[in-house]
Amino acid sequence: MNQNWFAYRKSNPGAVLRLFCLPYAGGSAMVYRNWSDLLPQTIEVCPIELPGRGARLQQPAFREMMPLVEALGDALMPYLDKPYAFFGHSMGALIAFELARWFRRLKLPAAQALFASGHTAPHLGCSHDPIYNLPDEAFKTKLRQLNGTPEAVIKNDELMTLLIPMLRADFQVNETYHYDTEPPLAIPIIAFGGNEDHDVSISSLQAWQHQTSAGFSLHIFEGGHFFLQSAQSQVLQTLTEHLKKILMKLI
Repeated sequence: MNQNWFAYRKSNPGAVLRLFCLPYAGGSAMVYRNWSDLLPQTIEVCPIELPGRGARLQQPAFREMMPLVEALGDALMPYLDKPYAFFGHSMGALIAFELARWFRRLKLPAAQALFASGHTAPHLGCSHDPIYNLPDEAFKTKLRQLNGTPEAVIKNDELMTLLIPMLRADFQVNETYHYDTEPPLAIPIIAFGGNEDHDVSISSLQAWQHQTSAGFSLHIFEGGHFFLQSAQSQVLQTLTEHLKKILMKLI
């Protein structure tokens, strides 16, 4: 695999399961940088670094879902030699979902589970009007409302000049995503949501159950769209409980 796709990954030859972690729009692998230390040692946490951020800041970010899925899928293939699962937050959940379906079409080993965090079920479409093509000031206003970008960053014009192309590209991936009907995935889906997330309702999270034939559960945490950070300890505790159940079947 092109190692550029991984960041903060600690090679763990004794791991039983790999957990591929995908970031939200505007996020990077840094979101998951300490998860290796906080999850069971039999898990190899593999934070994914998408082009356009972190060490890949100079590389153009993808603007469409399927080219991104195919490039990332090609890169992950050598790492399907042991059981794996996906965790994705917001845009990352949607990418993970399409990756799981893409691997199925290629008849590659299936994931043990898909953890879909902070995103509506894919067949429901985007939960808000597109913002990726708004003028800069209106775009920044929307970023403030989403509360995922620090105000100090938004006010830093020089930094935003670097970040806005990546942010727009990520939102374009998410907001122009087209869902094609396929049979449900034969892997469990575990959905996570925030009780104050005004863009992702509980009913839209429950709708993920229609995308699996292998079991569904839903967990709601305190917080808005970025409960992944504000309720990290609770999220990781719940994630660990599910991962241990998977490990019991594998060991």
